[in-house]
Amino acid sequence: MIVAVITLVLAALFAVVSTSILSGVTWGMGMFVVFLIVLIGVVFDTIGVAATAANERPFHAMAAERLHGAKQAVQITRNADRFANFCNDVIGDIAGVISGTASAYVVIKLSLQLGHDEGSTAQFLISILFTSVVAALTVGGKSVGKTLALQYSTQIIYQVGRLFYFLEVKLKINIFNGNKRKRQSKKKIKRK
Repeated sequence: MIVAVITLVLAALFAVVSTSILSGVTWGMGMFVVFLIVLIGVVFDTIGVAATAANERPFHAMAAERLHGAKQAVQITRNADRFANFCNDVIGDIAGVISGTASAYVVIKLSLQLGHDEGSTAQFLISILFTSVVAALTVGGKSVGKTLALQYSTQIIYQVGRLFYFLEVKLKINIFNGNKRKRQSKKKIKRK
């Protein structure tokens, strides 16, 4: 239920942002936006697969050396199922849906600029071509991303951990609430 609500909110946010960006741009810039949305989907899918493939041990060694982001990487691997679900199913799937909608918008804009009426054969052919390219980039990108995620899972998750470290330290945004357990157990010890 929580994932459905988060997906609803994020999908609405993505749709509003992409529609507002696409409304005032040329078809060429619209294509760029569509490819950017596809890239976001591929990157998040790669990160999600890397989270499920990563082993926790190397991050413990990094944390012992006090490398920034190692503790966050441990949290990612410990919560790999939920993290991958969010990256792959929520963000990845939303990006797929939004890229499809944005593609249709770009096709209509391109067809009208070229002087073709809505529903014409030319618009139909442009739609098939553009949709095929977007689908090929999405599927091909995710395939390459999964291969990279399996081979370089430790490096990918460590970089995501470093990003989370930056968010926690510099921007005070906590992604994981891993310290709550430690604080609660310390309070229990003090009470005893």
